[in-house]
This record gives sequence, C-alpha cells and structure tokens, in this order.
Amino acid sequence: MSGSGASTVATPVSPMLVRLAAEKATGALLRDHGTLYLVDGRVVHAESPAAPGVDILLTAGGRLPREGWDEAVDRAGAHRAVGRFLVDSGRLHDGELEICHLGAVFDAAFFALSPTSGPTRFRYGVGHWFGTVRPVSAEAVERETVRRRELLDAVWPYAAVDTSPVAPRRAAPGQTVGARQRALLAAADGQLTPAELARVLGRPAFHTLLDVRRLAAAGLVDTPLDPVPPSPPPPPLMPALLPALPVADPDIALLRRLRDALEAHL
Repeated sequence: MSGSGASTVATPVSPMLVRLAAEKATGALLRDHGTLYLVDGRVVHAESPAAPGVDILLTAGGRLPREGWDEAVDRAGAHRAVGRFLVDSGRLHDGELEICHLGAVFDAAFFALSPTSGPTRFRYGVGHWFGTVRPVSAEAVERETVRRRELLDAVWPYAAVDTSPVAPRRAAPGQTVGARQRALLAAADGQLTPAELARVLGRPAFHTLLDVRRLAAAGLVDTPLDPVPPSPPPPPLMPALLPALPVADPDIALLRRLRDALEAHL
C-alpha cells in the first residue's frame, strides 16, 4: 500500500478489506474469527465470537435494561435500525450510542482481523440488523488493529494468557492495582478465560486482554507455559552387518573335562 508516512498500514492486515474499500463495496467480509460489515467501502459494524457485542456492553455494563434492548431488536431489527431506535426512543443519547458502538466495532474487528488460515469470503449486499451509526474507514480499522497488537506485545509478549483461564496469584507485600483490575481479579476463578470475563464484566474483550497481560507482567496472574514440543523420534538403529546367531546352552560336560585337564597340570 502506498502512502506518505505513519497514517497508512505498510502491510495490510487484510488485503481483501483494502481492495473492498477501494471498490466502495457493500456487504459482509467473513473471516475465521469474525465478520466486518461494509457500506460503500467503509466499516459500519463488526462482530466476533471473541468479543462482547453492543448488547452485552450496554446491558451487562448497566446502561440499558435487557428488556429495553430486546424491544429495540424486535421493533427495529427487520429495518436495520436498532441503533436509531435506541436513540429515538430515549433509551440512549446520540453520543452514548456512538461511543459504545465504535468501541464494539474496533473490539470485534481486532479479533476478526487476527491471522487466519481459513478462507476469507465477501457476500455482496449483506447488511447487519443493527444499522449504521458512524462509518469508519478500512484504513482506520487496520491501523487500530496493528496498534493494538503492538501494544499487547509491548506489555507482555506471551499470548498464551489471552486464551487460558485467568488464575490470580497472591500479591507481593505493598503491591496494589487499580479498581478495574481489582474487579477483574475478583471475577477470575481460574476457570474463566479473558473473553468470558469480558462478557461477565460487560467490558470490551481487548481491554480485558490488556488488563490480563498487565497483571501477568506484574506477577498477579499465572502465565501458562508454551506447549512443550514433542521429542524427536530416536535415530534408526544401524543394521547389523551379520545376522545374529542363536545363543546355545554351554556344554557342561566339556567344560568339566577342560577344568579337570587344567587342574592335572597345576
């Protein structure tokens, strides 16, 4: 990708996303770890199994009752206008919706654009029932994805903590953490992964990963060891030059005669 400086991503995270943005395509970009929805080449929504959706961020976070969300989906989902309904019905302010939705988009896009070995597909014309709130350029999404990857590695370069159950460790004397990390440690039971904790706490998954890596760097959660590579197979045995001969029982009588002959000459 050509450009003038730091405003562009030198190596695209997703070349197909860059191409679709140039085409001003509308539809759904499907990848192994999530889906990005585009309108005229700009990202208007994103979702990933690894990231809480807007509904969880709003309801588990305490900003919106679950029944208010369900009503919005029932009444406006078919028109792809759930976000607009939440504002028009007075449940959210414009600014609240925009901030929450942008956070959810960047959060899900981070996981959807993670390295994948599976196929990447694009379904033209497909839209999302939430509707458009504030479109984001594909370049901005890619740039933020790269920034987040680099930030995680700078904090604690051991990605095993991202998908393993979070197991708290005893703090050293005088060691303290902030309120957000205290809440995360309180919810961590040694069985929930960072993605599951994000849903329980109603927080973006990336921010939860970042907190877990900071806690790991401080020695306050376990860091799983990388899988031990399997031992190499032993080298093949060298073939015998001659076939092995069977071992016969010794001739006891012969041995006795030899012994007697030796003793007679002593």
